[in-house]
Amino acid sequence: MNRLAIIGGGSWGTALSVVLAPRFPFVRLWVYEKDLAARMATSRENDLFLPGISLPDNVMPVADLQQALEAAETVITVIPSHHVRAVAGRMLPWLTPEMAIVSATKGIENGTLLRMSQVLGEVISPKFPPRIAVLSGPTFAREVAGGEPAAIAIASEDAELASAIQAAFSGPTFRLYTNGDPIGVEVGAALKNIIAIAAGICQGLGLGSNPKAALITRGLAEITRLAMAMGGAPKTLAGLAGLGDLVLTCTGELSRNRKVGLELASGKSLSEVLGSMRMVAEGVQTTFAAVALARKFQVNLPITEQMEAILSGRRSPREALRELMERSLKGE
Repeated sequence: MNRLAIIGGGSWGTALSVVLAPRFPFVRLWVYEKDLAARMATSRENDLFLPGISLPDNVMPVADLQQALEAAETVITVIPSHHVRAVAGRMLPWLTPEMAIVSATKGIENGTLLRMSQVLGEVISPKFPPRIAVLSGPTFAREVAGGEPAAIAIASEDAELASAIQAAFSGPTFRLYTNGDPIGVEVGAALKNIIAIAAGICQGLGLGSNPKAALITRGLAEITRLAMAMGGAPKTLAGLAGLGDLVLTCTGELSRNRKVGLELASGKSLSEVLGSMRMVAEGVQTTFAAVALARKFQVNLPITEQMEAILSGRRSPREALRELMERSLKGE
């Protein structure tokens, strides 16, 4: 694995290019915005999504998918979930069976309710059976790019593939753990963003530590129930891609989804909140997909359902909190 292509030049894609550059002779970073790609090539900095972080010399920002993918041995997709299908279709002419494909997008596709690795598989499979792994865990892009230690899961049903990526990606500040449960990893990665919106609402309403602890705990229970119903393993949700990522996203100041909750609690509308954000908060669209998944698999997700009511404008944050607290009593 000498040549790496990273498809997606947002904050996380850029951070991955920085932290993985020492492990690869060549890294090509595909950036959707042509003007940004040109500026990055000259200034060696992503001034839009990760300002202040210098790109290593062997990272080449490009705006052409063919240029990014040709001769690549490993491909990481770091695209907003609602664009994964379209971009994967555009990538198809330059993908080969030998490539290791790593999905680093957190979300569920609305409509199909597919996980991101499933979307990639559905697009690529008519051409060849792809080798896909999932990268997820408690990471903020700025901290990873700044060289702070991080631990993350690499999940695949193909144990050899997961081990190969673990060996290729791991370094002094970036430690990978293999996992054989991509379902659990992807469900945890997607739904933790919903609970983070709820955590932001708690913060914005001026609530203390007790409700936040309860929210994280009961949120983890919800995520685990759905993951198990979909075929995931409960122990996965107690690990990096479950509890680890949930705690980070619910409590960290850099969390975009937590920020959405904070703004909603202040009385802003969802359109106002999203209009003021440069980067995507995946939890918003994932909330609607998660409610649909809960119906499909007949799983009770009370926190998620209340978040959907808030995001749809049917309920205020305080009304949703009251609904949660006044539900019928039950055992843990």
